Amino acid sequence: MSERAGMDDAGTVRLFDRQLMTERRRRRHRDRSLAASDFLYRAAAEELADRLSVTQRDFAIALDIDDPSGHLAERLADLANVGTVVAMSPHAELLAPTSLGFVGDEEALALAPASLDLVVSNLSLHLTNDTPGTLIQIRRALKPDGLFSAALLGGDSLTELRQSLLHAETETVGGASPRVAPFPDIRDMGGLLQRAGFALPVTDMDRLTVRYDSLFALGRDLRQMGLSNMLSERSRRPLRRETLLRAAEIYAERFADADGRVRATFEIVYLSGWVPHESQQKPLRPGSAKASLKDALSPGNGS
Repeated sequence: MSERAGMDDAGTVRLFDRQLMTERRRRRHRDRSLAASDFLYRAAAEELADRLSVTQRDFAIALDIDDPSGHLAERLADLANVGTVVAMSPHAELLAPTSLGFVGDEEALALAPASLDLVVSNLSLHLTNDTPGTLIQIRRALKPDGLFSAALLGGDSLTELRQSLLHAETETVGGASPRVAPFPDIRDMGGLLQRAGFALPVTDMDRLTVRYDSLFALGRDLRQMGLSNMLSERSRRPLRRETLLRAAEIYAERFADADGRVRATFEIVYLSGWVPHESQQKPLRPGSAKASLKDALSPGNGS
């Protein structure tokens, strides 16, 4: 990691420029014409709300952490088992004036311990520099038997764009700088939940394939969604025209369908975990089973 990525006072590598992220969200928030590009946020919000609606539990106080679109807070307000919904955002301008909310940072949650019944996050957790630390802070803010539920972009998201830019820049300038963020792998997220102290962790994933006329149309959508390059190590120089045109050619050569339109992959990882409580299901103690697994698997033991 180069010095440009930097480190905070606690020694955490700053992979993402979160100040830039906030500024881009503010610009996006001011331009209401960009609502059509919210399809990822809307899809994830619908899925998270549907999962909560069938959860056999009432949540008196819920915190919606840094939802770039506001769709999840709207859906939570319609759920019978969710009471007061409070929104947190990195800037006051991003808070809806008609709802409860406060300015805060996912990486430094100023929340009272054991004060919340539910914490949700819609497609923002993958942009934290210390995701394990954020999960620990969320767990501490939840009451016993409180629930954390989130959606984030997963490891194969935008793999086509990443490959095309990498090969094009290597060909045209003899090297490459980071252009697409590394997203977390679903196989790691269950372990992170457990390390943060959550019980009964669950992770699963939806893969969405979105088709575009070209790499340029995809890039326009990413900018409108606030998902363009926010890496601390990003090059401050714009891509050369030659490089960008070559990237579009590679994208079309490798990832186009028969009609010429190109594919873009978005992995949405869903994860949930509960704060431990005595009422939760416990694993059986070793040696407490009523039947032997060896006997059950022995030949001739079946009916």
